[in-house]
Amino acid sequence: MAYETILYEEDGPVGTLTLNRPDDGNMFTETMCHEVRDCINAVRRETRTRVMVLTGAGDRFFCIGGRKAGMEDTKLYAGVLPTLDMYESIERLQKPVIASVNGFAVGGGNVLQVMCDITIAKESAVFRQVGPMMGSFDAGFGTWYLEDLVGKKKAKEIWFRNPRISAREALDMGMINTVVPDDQLATATREMALEIAERGAFALAAIKTAFSARHGGVGGLARLAHDLLLRGYLESDESHELGDAFAQRRTPDPEQFGH
Repeated sequence: MAYETILYEEDGPVGTLTLNRPDDGNMFTETMCHEVRDCINAVRRETRTRVMVLTGAGDRFFCIGGRKAGMEDTKLYAGVLPTLDMYESIERLQKPVIASVNGFAVGGGNVLQVMCDITIAKESAVFRQVGPMMGSFDAGFGTWYLEDLVGKKKAKEIWFRNPRISAREALDMGMINTVVPDDQLATATREMALEIAERGAFALAAIKTAFSARHGGVGGLARLAHDLLLRGYLESDESHELGDAFAQRRTPDPEQFGH
């Protein structure tokens, strides 16, 4: 599928989604948010890809936030940059998502890497939340999930004081997983993705969904029960006997339920 603001390619079990607006810091636009969401949802519906990598085009910016120009003049959905659609699509994807941070990850761009399951960054990468100093904020994913990584006090400091955080500092505080020399980022990312791709796909899906369930509320718990358990139940003796009995208008036989 052709996209306007992103690139997507598959290489074996690894799919790579690249934010492709390097002349504007790979900043989100309304179109990009929808394209990232649509691309991830397409990957969600196939089994070729076992791990997704998310990165930015060029060697300077991962993503430095969003452009709100061009939105409709309304306080409803049409007037708000749909970043939540993008973040939620990462959360719902049953496959691990690796953020490969190739430069500045600022504002919504930092929230984006926080939402990914694992983050690997090059040595010169910089992380920062700037909302309160530039007239914006993130009142959801960017706070709760950051708190999970670095603790409440540190997360509040990051949001209240807006410090520039080096890759090494981000690693030390637990905000990212790995730091590599700048010229080794692509290779190290690929090696990590292939290592994870060797793990059991269903096991990884179950683990990721379990991590997500706490923040997902009823939706998170439903992902565990419906997405991971329902198919197995529908193939069980119990389900077959109950379905047959209902169709035949008879009382089901519990002895046929199996164990």
